[in-house]
Amino acid sequence: MSKPAFGPILYFAIAFALSLYFMFAAVQGDFGLFRRAEILAEADTMRAQLAQVRAEVAQMDNLTQRLSDDYLDLDLLDERARTVLGMVRADEIVIR
Repeated sequence: MSKPAFGPILYFAIAFALSLYFMFAAVQGDFGLFRRAEILAEADTMRAQLAQVRAEVAQMDNLTQRLSDDYLDLDLLDERARTVLGMVRADEIVIR
């Protein structure tokens, strides 16, 4: 009577299972291809937000500089005062 040869079959099954596990981890794991695509998309979104915030900061810097002691833009000062205080001159007509 000969013994069944399960050694090579068992070895092949374990090797196949491990290769499937590592392929799955390489594609869908925490450091896999899908996660990398998500991170790249997130980075693009954040770059767009950064550009928008930088534009807003530049606009605020411009307004701050125009209302500083060194350079005073009287038109901007008048506009801001009217907006904040909600007042008009006596010779103006307001249409709403």
